Formats: sequence, C-alpha cells, structure tokens
Amino acid sequence: MRRIQIFDTTLRDGEQSPGISLSVEEKVEIAHQLARLRVDVIEAGFPITSEGDFEAVSRIASEVEGPVIAGLARIHQEDIERAWEAVRWSRRPRIHTFVGTSDLHIEHQMRSNREEILSGAAEAVRLAKSLCENVEFSPMDATRTDIGYLAEVVAAAVEAGADVINIADTVGYTTPAEFAAFLRELQERVPGLKDRVLSVHCHDDLGMAVANSLAGVEAGATQVEVAVNGIGERAGNASLEEVVMALVTRRDYYGVDVGVETRQLANTSRMVSNMTGYDVPPNKAIVGRNAFLHESGIHQDGVLKDRRTFEIMQPADIGLEGTNIFLGKHSGRHALKEALADLGYTLEGETLKRAFKRFKELADHKKTVTAADLEAIAADEVGSFEGKFVLESFRVVAATGRQSRAAVRIAHADRGTFEAEAEGEGPVDAVFRAIDSATGIKGRLTDFRIDAVTGGKDALGEVRVTVEFEGTECAGRGLSQDVVEAAARAYVRAVNVYAAGAVKVPQATP
Repeated sequence: MRRIQIFDTTLRDGEQSPGISLSVEEKVEIAHQLARLRVDVIEAGFPITSEGDFEAVSRIASEVEGPVIAGLARIHQEDIERAWEAVRWSRRPRIHTFVGTSDLHIEHQMRSNREEILSGAAEAVRLAKSLCENVEFSPMDATRTDIGYLAEVVAAAVEAGADVINIADTVGYTTPAEFAAFLRELQERVPGLKDRVLSVHCHDDLGMAVANSLAGVEAGATQVEVAVNGIGERAGNASLEEVVMALVTRRDYYGVDVGVETRQLANTSRMVSNMTGYDVPPNKAIVGRNAFLHESGIHQDGVLKDRRTFEIMQPADIGLEGTNIFLGKHSGRHALKEALADLGYTLEGETLKRAFKRFKELADHKKTVTAADLEAIAADEVGSFEGKFVLESFRVVAATGRQSRAAVRIAHADRGTFEAEAEGEGPVDAVFRAIDSATGIKGRLTDFRIDAVTGGKDALGEVRVTVEFEGTECAGRGLSQDVVEAAARAYVRAVNVYAAGAVKVPQATP
C-alpha cells in the first residue's frame, strides 16, 4: 500500500491560533506525545519569530526521537539560517521554506513581482539544501495561484533540490473536486514531482479542510499536513485525528497506509486541549465526548446487540477505553508518576514534586482524583511559565451592593516582594487591578473563561484569560478549587509572558 506521511503542525500553525501562547516546556511535552503518536513529521515552530520559539524548536530537535523535526522559514537568508540553527540538533532535521505565489500575495503582501518570487524561491531552496539534507518548499496561497506560474515555481524548487513540495490552500478557498483536478494538472505540468513527496496543507475557512486533504490523497499526495483538534489560523487546519481515522477506517477505499498509533489519539487531543485552552466541541468527530454516545432508543438497542450497527470505529481504536485512573490521598509519588505517564505526561524533578504536592492537596478534599484532574494538574505544572512574578497570597472582601476589595502579595525574582490593594466590580476584577498595581504592568482583560475540570462541588476550576498589554495580547491559565485564585494565577502568568517578551511576532504562513 502507498504510505501517507502525517506532518503535524500543531506547534507551529496550531499555536498561531488567537489566544494560544504555549511555553517552551508545553511545546516540548506536546512534541513528546506526538512522537508517541508516531507522526512522521513534527513542525516544531517558526524559529525566526522569537527567542522562545527558537528555544522550543532547538529543545524538540535535541530531545524528541523518532519523527522528522522541521522548522519553518520564509525565503529570506536569515530565516533559513535561523531555522537550521534550531533543527540541526535533530537526527532527522528538515527546513521548510515558503513564499506567497498568488498575484494577490505577490503584489499586496510582498510588494514584489513574479520574476523575483520565482528566482527567490529557487535560491532559498538551494540555500536550505546546502545546510540540510531534507528540504520542503511551500507555495503559499497556491490554490489561488495561476496554475501555469505555480508550475514554474514548483519546477524551479524541484530543480533546486526540494525533497517535498507542499501545496497550501492557505485560505481554505478550494473544494475537493477542484483541488484534486488542480493537483493532477500540476503533476502533469511538472514531471519532476513524481520523484518528490507531494504534500497538501488545507485550511478550514469553508469547512472543507479534511475533505480537501483526502481529495489530495486521492490525487497522489503522499504527505498531509494536519493539526491536533484542527487548531490553527482563523478557522483552523485539517484535523489530524479526522484525516488519520478516515484513512484507517476507509482503507478499503483509499488503499493507503499510515504509521500513526491511533490508540494515542484521545490522549493527544486532551493534552493539546488542556495546554492550549481550546475546548473540543462535544460533537466533534473522533474525539468529541459525544462521538461514541447514543441517545436514540433505536441506536442504543442496536449497539447493545452489536456495536457495528451504529459505530464504524471502536472507542478502543483511539484509546478511549482503559483510561479511567482513580487515585486517592494514600497514593504515592510513584503511583502518580505512572498514572501521568499512562496519560502521556512525563514529569520529573521539581515539576513532579510540585504536581505531587497539588495532587495531595486535592486528594485531601476529594474522595478520588480522576484522570481529568490529573491531566489538568500536569498540564498546569508543565505549562507554568517560569516568569519572575509569583503570586504569594491574596485576600478578597466581597459583598452585595458594594465594590469588592482585594489585596495581593507578589514576589519578583530580582526586585523583592510587593503588596497592593485595589477595588473592582467583583472579586476577580479587584484582584486583577491589585495585580496591575503590584507589578506595575497594566493590562486590559479581553477574554475570560472558567470551566470545571470535573463535576461536583469539589471540582477543580480552570480559568483562562487573554490580556492586552500595550497592544500585545498574552494568554494565561490558572487552576485551583478556588476560582478567584485560579483567575489570579492565570492573570499573573499572562503578566509573566508579556514581561519576558515571550510573545511571537505574527508572520504570514502557509
């Protein structure tokens, strides 16, 4: 069978989703899980955009075994060299370079012309090939590019040594039948493509990213670029779990094989959701909580007699069965470490110590600590941004008919401890204003979400915030049984992200 490579861009295109700001440790942990999932390629980031992204790509390249590790770069020399500096530590590095090829992008975004883009693409591939054995080239906005000109650019990239040619439907414009015909014509116009890996990268602006990706496979593509839970710019990317399970479940139709360990799909989905703050819709295909539930009496009757009557996949196929882990207050650190490992989290040293302390505190208030609790604690500890501000304590006074008042004590690694008080429209607003005063960094809350990790009065509360600081939006996450404390921790994390300059500079990408 023809083998389809799964190229995961969760850590690059996925992380560009509005409101997502992953720490280096979170990216490394997700990358390890992607390796357990056995994807073929991990696009670890866009190294030129920030020191944090460069560090994350370098760490992943040096620590994660198995998949190819790719770094994204525009066709600029400094981008390509920076990407190579980051991925060179991998046993299987790749430089992925791209440029816009539609007239719209050439004229309005790059202020250039076709001739300059054509020569620039070839030069970029040659430079990347001189540094790295494995090079991928993407014409951005390919599906809105004149097919004749696109063929010229792709042929130049192939001649320059590109190993992978990735056709990007950057704005989710195409349709399945149209895309398949487009790819077939491109292969006819560029005979050299038969000796290269043809890849597709589809966005979901019209809700057809998965369908277009599968059409690409039918038309000869042997690599599909996807993201866990379909996250990404605007409406997102083709969903990894949907593409993979479509190819696996309908192997009879597509006649292809994938190397993904599908029983890791559920774990991977939950980890990415926990760390990014992007919830999985209940009715989402494959990994939504309703994906294997049956409400109708007719459906229930059929499933009880034979699951195949109304299920084309088994929950065990994606790792949903056998994952209920329950620990109590008498469980030890080793048991916690093993339980977390089963869920895909590898915690060591101080991180494990902190997680164990929080587990014990939670277990004192709950009869049993569930897998969902453990995942939330692990994600929070792995993602605890190592900034210089630390919330040491807070106090809130709130009453009906009057403003709330909060006092906070904030420690700074270099400047000591600061205390401040403030009033606000409710306890959370008062705490946020007090944090502004104590840190000397004023933010404007643009998004606030609170969720219970599990059911019951003793559930952990998870708060996610997006805060704007002088035009820059930063995300924060906090976890506690006290939702005001969770909100305060989330806000302090956003302050730390901003203060450390860990926010990526937005760049146009495929």
